[in-house]
Amino acid sequence: MKHSKYLLYIVLPLYLMMVLPSCKKDAVDPGPDVLFSYSVNAYTVKFTNKTNGAVSYKWDFGDGVTSTDANPTHAYAGKGKYVPTLYATSGNGKTNDASTVLRISKSSSINLHDNSFSDWDTVTHNIRISAPGAGGGIFRKVKMDYDAENIYFYIEMASSKANNDILDVYIDADNNPATGLTTWVAKGAGIDVLLEGQPLNNWFDMFYHTGPQNSFTFDYQTITDFYEIGTVQDSGGILKFEGRLIRSKIKNLTGKGLKLAMTATKYDWSATLGIFPDPGTPAFFLNMED
Repeated sequence: MKHSKYLLYIVLPLYLMMVLPSCKKDAVDPGPDVLFSYSVNAYTVKFTNKTNGAVSYKWDFGDGVTSTDANPTHAYAGKGKYVPTLYATSGNGKTNDASTVLRISKSSSINLHDNSFSDWDTVTHNIRISAPGAGGGIFRKVKMDYDAENIYFYIEMASSKANNDILDVYIDADNNPATGLTTWVAKGAGIDVLLEGQPLNNWFDMFYHTGPQNSFTFDYQTITDFYEIGTVQDSGGILKFEGRLIRSKIKNLTGKGLKLAMTATKYDWSATLGIFPDPGTPAFFLNMED
């Protein structure tokens, strides 16, 4: 019996060593974590690959053209909706993919990084403002343009950056007066989105309207990367600046049109400095059908 006991002590560990490995799951290669971003300039799109765990790539731009470059730049033939897809393959041969919907629409000549306003000379979307000192107050000129990704703006004011004027931008994003705030100076609009702050001083907040249409009730949104400021000129009592709103970052701003109005307020909220379009007139309509 003593020998049998010792034999059991020896055989059992050997049995477990043989059985347990057979219960272990084989390692599975999940494949690359596919991720990319893009920027649009007219019909040309620059793709930035942010994928981890891949050794090779294939892009299908959604128009019949492909590329094996890691970070390609592709020129589309014209306007339309495209679905570019990135296929990424790991060293073990596992391939994953990711896609996005890309809308190529009207192109724009606006370049926020050329340190100039000359590209606005051919833009015809002008917002009506009264003669200086009347109606519009400190506002002198406002222009807007757009493409598939952005809404561009140029603003000229009788002010300076040091004044820290507060801007309130009221947007009827879905061009529908039956939604959003209606009790405001701009006629024929339902304000869905409010942008408020000092964009030249890195403060610009976004709010969405909630509640009844006659209630000035807006909820703060935590999105901070919905805009970009380009060239700024501050000289001789005239402040000029340009920028863009990123359409995909703002709810309902991807449609075929919007209505807009703006106010300028003194930095301490003690006085209204300007309004456009002129008080009591219809909100500015930016037609984005093309």
